[in-house]
Amino acid sequence: MAEELRNIYNSTFIESLISEIKTEYKSFDSEKCYHLIFQQDWDQLALKERMRRITISLKSTLPKEYKPALEILYKIAPKFTGLRGIIFPDYVELYGLEEWDESMKALAFFTPFSTSEFAVRPFLIKDLERMLDQMLKWSLHPDEHIRRLASEGSRPRLPWGKSVPSIKANPEQTLPILYNLKEDNSLYVRKSVANHLNDISYTHPDLVLDKANEWYGNQEHTDWIIKHACRSLLKKGNQRALLLFGYKDDQSIEMSDFQLDKDSISIGDSIHFSFSLTSKTEIPVRVEYAIDYVKSKGQRTRKVFMISTIKMNSNETKNFSKTQSFKELTTRKHYKGTHTLSIIINGTIKASVDFNIV
Repeated sequence: MAEELRNIYNSTFIESLISEIKTEYKSFDSEKCYHLIFQQDWDQLALKERMRRITISLKSTLPKEYKPALEILYKIAPKFTGLRGIIFPDYVELYGLEEWDESMKALAFFTPFSTSEFAVRPFLIKDLERMLDQMLKWSLHPDEHIRRLASEGSRPRLPWGKSVPSIKANPEQTLPILYNLKEDNSLYVRKSVANHLNDISYTHPDLVLDKANEWYGNQEHTDWIIKHACRSLLKKGNQRALLLFGYKDDQSIEMSDFQLDKDSISIGDSIHFSFSLTSKTEIPVRVEYAIDYVKSKGQRTRKVFMISTIKMNSNETKNFSKTQSFKELTTRKHYKGTHTLSIIINGTIKASVDFNIV
């Protein structure tokens, strides 16, 4: 997680949280809670470590019984929205595994103010069948936040979330949830369903493509989901995915005037490239480029970037140009050596050129 995110849990937030609890729970030992949170190592804690420190400190200072403690948290959670509000479902995750019914109520209550997607993971691990049944019910809930929780919380590759090996191994178990949400009116929900299916595509591409072929072309919202769900398969040049969206017959597309402005750059520089495409027939065209990056040990790794998806008419010519930066990023470090730039049309590499980082 980004370093600066941890600072959402700062002294101002903690003081406000403690003040709100004190208002609802007169015997709350606010001084004890404050000192339990701000121990000597506080400045070294990452985001989720700070969240967990707050949760544990609340457990030590709220009523010992689970339900009375939740009743206090119910009253103050609406005042702490966004990512910082995950402390409330985290309390459920940490202390509610043996209080199933009360915890299901709490997870649904807290998620509209922040998200319970991380907190549901231990419940999936503890009793997969029971939790999936609950999520199937949530998928029919009138609140979009709770419907999204059904999809997001059961994702096979949820970012920042605990792994649920049984879902990774057999993602077909979550399809009834996604079926209920495949025509959802909420974009918030549809994004989650698309991301869920994209997760599945990494390990079970044919399962996703079977559903994509079954669902695509029948409903506008479903079509949006399928297009976004297949993005990783399309980047990999999966032929079934390309054909689903009409990206075929790259032979009818001619490429010309491929130019790279320099063949040698330094780390921190940019390259500019351009090319033209001419279509022999009317055809949908997916235009991408790939860079084979040199890595630390000399091996190369390809990353594909989107340029455009267009529809070209017969005998039409279109010109393309792009600038690619090689500045150092937190997500990508560059290394000296020979890199390759490739132009990809409808999943097929049409031309490649080498350049050096020196």
